[in-house]
Amino acid sequence: MMNSSNNALQQYLELHDAHREAIDAHSAAPMRALRSRARLRLEPPARLPRKADEGYARTDIDAIFAPDFGINIMRVPAPVDIAASLRCDIPNISTLMAVVAGDEFRPTDTLVRNMPAGVTLTSFSEAEKTMPGLVAGYLGRLADADEGADTATLLNSLLAQDGVLLHVSAGTVCTKPLQLVNIFNAGIPTLAARRVLIVLEPGASASLLVCDHTQSRGIACLASEVTEIFLGNGARLDYCHLEESNPDTSRVASLHASVGADATLDINGSTLSGGRTRNSYTVHLDHPGAQARIAGMAIASGTQHTDNNTFIHHHAPHCTSSQLFKYILDGSASGAFRGLIRVDQDAAFTEAYQTNRNLLASEQATMHTEPQLEIYCDEVKCGHGATTGQLDQAAMFYMRSRGIPQAQARMMLMQAFMADVVDTIAIPSLRDRLRMLVERRLNGQQTACGDCAAACAPAPSTQP
Repeated sequence: MMNSSNNALQQYLELHDAHREAIDAHSAAPMRALRSRARLRLEPPARLPRKADEGYARTDIDAIFAPDFGINIMRVPAPVDIAASLRCDIPNISTLMAVVAGDEFRPTDTLVRNMPAGVTLTSFSEAEKTMPGLVAGYLGRLADADEGADTATLLNSLLAQDGVLLHVSAGTVCTKPLQLVNIFNAGIPTLAARRVLIVLEPGASASLLVCDHTQSRGIACLASEVTEIFLGNGARLDYCHLEESNPDTSRVASLHASVGADATLDINGSTLSGGRTRNSYTVHLDHPGAQARIAGMAIASGTQHTDNNTFIHHHAPHCTSSQLFKYILDGSASGAFRGLIRVDQDAAFTEAYQTNRNLLASEQATMHTEPQLEIYCDEVKCGHGATTGQLDQAAMFYMRSRGIPQAQARMMLMQAFMADVVDTIAIPSLRDRLRMLVERRLNGQQTACGDCAAACAPAPSTQP
């Protein structure tokens, strides 16, 4: 398998072509159909995005995928002790939890016993048995559509063999938060192609927390994650993602959502630790009264790199959207943010706002930001803004003069800087949890949201 950056995509095409029968044999049926279409679209001159390509000013996706990663083509189960998967030493929340070990869905006994009526959280393979046709009816309709279907997303469609379905039936209100815990613990460099499909029927409501953790130390891992969200009229979803990986882990993720009439989508994405991260959010407000709010934060140090890219498309009138992203960059860390709001000609009475604020805590840290508006309608209220600066020295002096040690004053100012992002989380217990995680991270402590202690055996590599 080639590992030159110039052949990052080609190595995966060759792997797929050499093992196509095995990949299909171990795949859920909806993934097989998606894979065939993706393979056709990945023919030359297709390539993975590189630094300085449109929308990738500071992030080289081609280089992230270039190393020789192992892929669990034969779907050999990792022997995970689910009960020992998480050991939290901070205030926790009561959730219905499932684990994704590498790319394999594992429900906990608690989830199986307490699944509310009208709510399904399962693998694509199991969903095909109990809800035939549902996954196939939605999968790929957003992420693999012509507009915005980047090569990394198509590569995920090529390599993913199963996925996770969250379905909430019409009118069902799921009062208890659901949780997916993504875990890496492999003895070799590993790529996990993860796929998530979320369908909330009209009037449904749910909250989902997704956590990324790495148990392996000193071993490069790559998470390729694609999430599609469909919200029916009047539905509501609170979606929170938390990344706490080690510096050897990279993440390339995209989220695609379609929001129905009078439906609400709230997204909070937090990167507290990791290696190289690229998150893309594409949200379509397709019907009148649709609402979307996206908030995100990144706390980066060392050589960590975090890139968030957003695209909110207002198709219909009387829709609202807001974006708030904040970064704290220390050491030689780097960050990037690119946000686009597009308002169609027929989307009158739109309200859309975007804010990006960044704090550079060292002279070596760097930030790149690109806020953008495309407005094709006169009757709108839209605005955007971006600022990058350093700690407020006047505030620092004031706190020092009151006897507060410099390190504590510095931490307190940075924590206050992130407070409004944390406050966007609707679940009080989760909001408190993230507030404590941020404090621990700014104090230089290991956050340990999930001090993963599961005995996950290394996933075998099936590569030439």
